Amino acid sequence: MRSDLWLQLRLEKIWNVLMPEVKRLNSVNIKFKGNWKTKFGHIKKQKDGSTEIVINNLFRNEQVPEFIIDTTIAHELIHYMHGFHSPLPKQFIHPHQGGIVDRELKNRGFGFLLKLEKDWIKNKWWTTFPSLKEEIS
Repeated sequence: MRSDLWLQLRLEKIWNVLMPEVKRLNSVNIKFKGNWKTKFGHIKKQKDGSTEIVINNLFRNEQVPEFIIDTTIAHELIHYMHGFHSPLPKQFIHPHQGGIVDRELKNRGFGFLLKLEKDWIKNKWWTTFPSLKEEIS
């Protein structure tokens, strides 16, 4: 099983590779939480001014490929970069406006992982979810 520390290390690595030019203007914490079927993660600004990124708790299980977690982290970091739930200036009205997140991920070398993610969701996630959910219960 993956830990929150493992997740924090993944965040640091992806931030350094994906968006090293983006300044971290507040504390950014990441953790596993929730057991969602249709949500892989989210980003939220906390009352203390920090930013929290949450990754689906079911992804602790190593049946879920690392590229799913990496793509989810990268997705949430793009939101941070665009000023959603971060101190950075907001660049768009809506967080997914015009497919900006996927476009940004592709521009930053995550296009292949997006294709793998879409294929995994279509062919594996829906059949894997019930057993992952049962293991957590």
